[in-house]
Amino acid sequence: MVRSARNRITTVALASDHAGYAYKEKTAKFLSALGISYRDYGTFTPDPVDYPDVAHSAAIAVSDGTCRFGIFICGTGIGMSIVANKHRDVRAAACESTTAAELSRLHNNANVLCFGERLTSWPKAKKMILLFLNTNPEGGRHARRVRKIHILTSR
Repeated sequence: MVRSARNRITTVALASDHAGYAYKEKTAKFLSALGISYRDYGTFTPDPVDYPDVAHSAAIAVSDGTCRFGIFICGTGIGMSIVANKHRDVRAAACESTTAAELSRLHNNANVLCFGERLTSWPKAKKMILLFLNTNPEGGRHARRVRKIHILTSR
């Protein structure tokens, strides 16, 4: 089980478009093997789907606290991260390396890991997932900066 005293994992929002479908299915099995619960927000087949539709649904779950973390997978990780970052209190990081996945948590307190099935090998993706879920934010000067990320607007 992936847990720490400061950062207890409850549920992970899992999402992909068709280009990330195979890795989403592998990620679901990987999380289950680790004893981590997840909610699958789709897609549920390898048929073409618009990534914003899936990313919005999963990002809402992170934004409203239904899920503590998210793992979003598309062809590159970029599209899903752009969509996810439109939601309040979501800090999605598109990562292509284990270092980026770890630093996204340490320095940016990212709560959504995005990566691309076309750019990342499955062994590297598993390492990124483990680092992301097991790394606690450093706090200090980084926490001050994270507080400046979300702009509150009146509507």
